Amino acid sequence: MTGAALRVRPALAFFDVDETVIAEKSPVAFWRYWQDRHPGRVAADLPDLSSEVAATPDREALNRRYYRRYAGVPLAELEAAGRRWYGEYRRGGTAFVLPMLAAVAEHRAAGRRVVLVSGSMRPLLAALAEELGATLVCTELLVDADGVLTGEVRRPMIGQAKAEAAGRLMREHGADPADCFAYGDHESDLALLRAVGRPVVVGDSPLLKEEAGRFGWPVTPARRGPLEAGHA
Repeated sequence: MTGAALRVRPALAFFDVDETVIAEKSPVAFWRYWQDRHPGRVAADLPDLSSEVAATPDREALNRRYYRRYAGVPLAELEAAGRRWYGEYRRGGTAFVLPMLAAVAEHRAAGRRVVLVSGSMRPLLAALAEELGATLVCTELLVDADGVLTGEVRRPMIGQAKAEAAGRLMREHGADPADCFAYGDHESDLALLRAVGRPVVVGDSPLLKEEAGRFGWPVTPARRGPLEAGHA
């Protein structure tokens, strides 16, 4: 091994997913899909999800309440539905945030590990992570002994949880945080952005743009388009 090779340090690139890599909130988009195709699985007294999202500032509490909607569903059924949903979603003409697809490709070409860090769930994002060649860190669902969802989660991958997960991975890979990247669109991504030396703000969040102006972080527009354009 040459001296130059010995000096190369590993670096990771962390990406929030919803409205950062894909253009929508995956739990909201999938819920519409699930309601349409599994009406017998949806309780009649559930509040409207879009209204609940708009009215609830506490994203961790909202995250927990959302997953309770699937209590009693076999995990295998949800996984199959999630892959079918993504298979349809990925064909949309405005399904992805194009600058982020380009950033994923650039990091992979540079030999950096790409990590998707999301409050969404593995059944929705596993196929996306496979397609992008990324590691997935997300909210993990709890199941009973029969593989049926309890409606509870291990821990919402929201806010500080994202920063802690990124910190663990950087330590495991021997990466200096100063060399690592993070991308996020919402104030709940702020802890993740602060955990690395090269944060990038995606979109128009006033709070994140204020932080970017204070610390000189780059800001990237959340320009939407198809997957194929992002891979071009």
